[in-house]
Amino acid sequence: MIILKKNILLCLLLCCFCLSACKNVKTENTQEELKEILLTHKLEPKQRYAIINQMANNLLSKEDFQGVILLLTNWVEENPDDMYNSYWRLMTAYSYLSLNAEPVAEYYFDRILQTCPDLLYKDTSIHFMCLQNLIQISKTPSHKIKYFNELINRFPDNINTTELYLRLALEYEKDNQWDQALKTYTLFLQQPDATTIQIPGEPDAYKKARHLIDFNNSSKDWTFESLPALEAAVKKAIRNYDWRALDRYKAKVNFFSMSWKQDEMDANSQEVFSMHDWMHGNKIRYSENLDETSTPTEAYLKTWGWVNFTAVNVWYFYFRKIDFPLAPDINGNWEWAGIYIGNKL
Repeated sequence: MIILKKNILLCLLLCCFCLSACKNVKTENTQEELKEILLTHKLEPKQRYAIINQMANNLLSKEDFQGVILLLTNWVEENPDDMYNSYWRLMTAYSYLSLNAEPVAEYYFDRILQTCPDLLYKDTSIHFMCLQNLIQISKTPSHKIKYFNELINRFPDNINTTELYLRLALEYEKDNQWDQALKTYTLFLQQPDATTIQIPGEPDAYKKARHLIDFNNSSKDWTFESLPALEAAVKKAIRNYDWRALDRYKAKVNFFSMSWKQDEMDANSQEVFSMHDWMHGNKIRYSENLDETSTPTEAYLKTWGWVNFTAVNVWYFYFRKIDFPLAPDINGNWEWAGIYIGNKL
């Protein structure tokens, strides 16, 4: 997406539409001379545009953003039928951005969308520019949801749809609209570049979306109400060499077995296997306490003795707290999510 940055706002504002009428207005004219022309001459719309635009640019050249705001808001109020009002309000919004008044700028960007017909600025839709800025400065998830949806529906050829589906899903999450979030994550996963896209600030976008969708569609019957309950059950199964119990305790969605350097979503880390193949004939042991690097949401249990097809006999069982508000009876439970093979790095 093309996002307008603050350091180019002034440059953008100083530009005007490429209208032939602009050539008839000399930049050295004073504000009073321009105002006199505006009030005493019967001008065509493009000629009026040229006069107002020059007056605004004169103020911008001095970084008099308050003056620009006063000029343009008064003009729009007194001339509600001016065909260029969307452009005047756009300049007003950027002036407020230059004054670090983002909430007021948001109001004007949104007002353009609600009340003004679209115009092209340098072959770019003003409505498109407003939506781009709104998703950057808005602080309210419900507002961002509206803007993302409008961008996707109105300007699909001007945006990266894959990225916007992901960002829209995140806003649905923040707004606790979990059904909509899951539907949007599904749309994200259906995009051909979902597995490869690099989204700033979201390095694990595909993994998170895939896990949420798969987890939502699963039975979720392998979870435990607390970490101590999960830890006790796993240790008991190891003591009793009860591979069937361990197979039941393993997460049925995205359970991984990999080295510490691998990624959880690597294809070869998701292989399905039975604990029977590794417990039979071996003397398995475990640490009495969880690893000291465990946190309130993740825990590691060191085990060893797993010698079968590999010489690496140390496995760390990885326990994870479930974050899934869509299912309140499951949210906050714990699962055995995977195995890290080898000593911790």
